[in-house]
Amino acid sequence: MAEPILEVSGLVKHYPLTRGIVFKKRIGAVKAVDGVDFTLGRGETLGIVGESGCGKSTVARLLCSLEQPTAGSIRFKGEEITKLSGRALKAVRRNIQMVFQDPYTSLNPRMTVGDIIGEPYEIHPEAAPKGDRRRKVQELLDVVGLNPEYINRYPHQFSGGQRQRIGIARGLALNPEIIVADEPVSALDVSIQAQVVNLLARLQKEFELSYVFIAHDLSIVRHISDRVGVMYLGRIVEIGTDAQIYDHPTHPYTQALLSAVPVPDPEARAHRERIILSGDVPSPTNVPSGCRFRTRCWKARERCAVEVPALAVPEEFRSTAGPAAHDSACHFAEEKRVVPPEEVA
Repeated sequence: MAEPILEVSGLVKHYPLTRGIVFKKRIGAVKAVDGVDFTLGRGETLGIVGESGCGKSTVARLLCSLEQPTAGSIRFKGEEITKLSGRALKAVRRNIQMVFQDPYTSLNPRMTVGDIIGEPYEIHPEAAPKGDRRRKVQELLDVVGLNPEYINRYPHQFSGGQRQRIGIARGLALNPEIIVADEPVSALDVSIQAQVVNLLARLQKEFELSYVFIAHDLSIVRHISDRVGVMYLGRIVEIGTDAQIYDHPTHPYTQALLSAVPVPDPEARAHRERIILSGDVPSPTNVPSGCRFRTRCWKARERCAVEVPALAVPEEFRSTAGPAAHDSACHFAEEKRVVPPEEVA
């Protein structure tokens, strides 16, 4: 992996649950993120996948300092950022920007495109002199594939894909080193999704960006990511290169996710095993003891209920240098190919 630009360790975010109007009594907590660890290399794309409610978007907000973590560490270029405030925090936020999920609600309908993309310069005036901001905004519009003459138009005059390009331009305005993309294509048509993903890939090379790309579409994540982390109920359960995760998954949850990927070839579809999980995802207010996936796992044993599995290379693969030798949080991890690699992309 390239030199780490972002290091996340033991990241936790709990939202307290209270009862009462005047005298509020704490009765529990929503464990949205509960011990997440990963690193992001310079120029790398780390994809984070998982079903809705697993904590992906909360991780994104924590990385951008839009939320303060309950516990844990986030180090940007070796500097701890969770305790920063004032000018120091402002400087870090300039280098870690976010592209939001919904292009229809993330843009202020009362502001022109020029004002939306130029707003970061109002917050960080050192990034561009006042007399030069209009030119910079027009350059950004051109970079993301929009006509610079659209600078005085309003969001309602653009399609969903064009609005997301505006959001990307806003994220690029301060020349950040990291872009956190929180499901940036999930609200777009399939044909437009490919255009936006290809745009992000081009911009990464052009501006030497590092991406944290959050999504639930496994095909898109594989297309753009160098490494992939799989989240379940607030934790990463498996992480590795795209080839390791998609072609050699070792965690049962990852295997179940991949078995649900639509396969266009009828013959390939007929010869693969479909894994149907039993039960529902447990509530983040009352997570299972031990392994969080054990209530839905066909491999679960007594050990799974009492011992939390570490996110590490499974013991049986440690002596090998094969593709299955990557981090997996399962006591009984085993390699299992569920989709032919040529059918996933």
